[in-house]
Amino acid sequence: MDLDLTLVRAFAVTAETLHFGRAAERLNTSQQALSKRIARLETMLAVRLFERASGIRLTEAGERFLPAAHEALAAGDRAVAAVTGAGPVVRIDTWGHLYAPMRTVAQAVQALGMVRLEPGPGRDWPSVAAALLRGDTDLGFGRVHALPGGLDAGLTQRLVRLEPVDAVVSTSHPLAGADELRPADLRDSTLWCPAELTRLDFLRRFADEFHITRRQDGPNLGLDHLVHHIRTDTACFTLFPADAPLPDHAGLRSIPLVEPTPLYAWSLAWRESYRHPLLDTLLRGFAETGRTRRWLDYTPQRDWLPEADHAKLALRVR
Repeated sequence: MDLDLTLVRAFAVTAETLHFGRAAERLNTSQQALSKRIARLETMLAVRLFERASGIRLTEAGERFLPAAHEALAAGDRAVAAVTGAGPVVRIDTWGHLYAPMRTVAQAVQALGMVRLEPGPGRDWPSVAAALLRGDTDLGFGRVHALPGGLDAGLTQRLVRLEPVDAVVSTSHPLAGADELRPADLRDSTLWCPAELTRLDFLRRFADEFHITRRQDGPNLGLDHLVHHIRTDTACFTLFPADAPLPDHAGLRSIPLVEPTPLYAWSLAWRESYRHPLLDTLLRGFAETGRTRRWLDYTPQRDWLPEADHAKLALRVR
């Protein structure tokens, strides 16, 4: 039996979305044409791949066929790439944009020199998790944390970077003259959060851990707005990755935090049911770059990670 990869792709996308409308949109076709492709594939295989009563779900035969369908599509992509020299595109959604996630992705990809990325902006981790589960993107990159109600079930992750964060204050802040600060030194200051604090898991856990009771949040209006707020409010501070560039240092000081040094955890996330053909290549790029740049250095006596992030240490890229 010769499988038509057009039919296999129709099945795989429908299996990922479990929605004929979204699958048809992704495949740039009509629902009627998509249904005909699925029906032709089911006729060829002499099995039903989907149950269509009260929604859509995979049959047992569909569940068995899905991994092999992904392998067949990946092999087809590799065959085309071998002839044309153009590899498959990796769709990657990032979040935590004030912390410039793409600078880390770019460094890892640059070491490979062969991966074509199609980056997309994610609002936050819950929205990227939903996009991954729908099949609207291939990878997510940012800080991953457990979502309520099992909204991240079916996703997996790998920790790729632990980045120290500094305290950023106005040059008129009472602590602005310090060469370094302990988190406890900030208890009399106000933590400025550039979004609703309920959405900023890392900052909320930092404030709870080090008893920062004065907290202020507001809308995320971009990095310039964040810098302006810190510069003009001499009682405020915020946390910012030590390696991330601030647009304008005038009137600001970025002070290293020690005893302990808080670390921001960056992870790659993807659907358990689908491994992009270039996922292993990307993981290798992150691992090699991480070893060179010491991205995953962690000493419990020196550094601080939120308790919720400790489990990620066992899932570091190797």
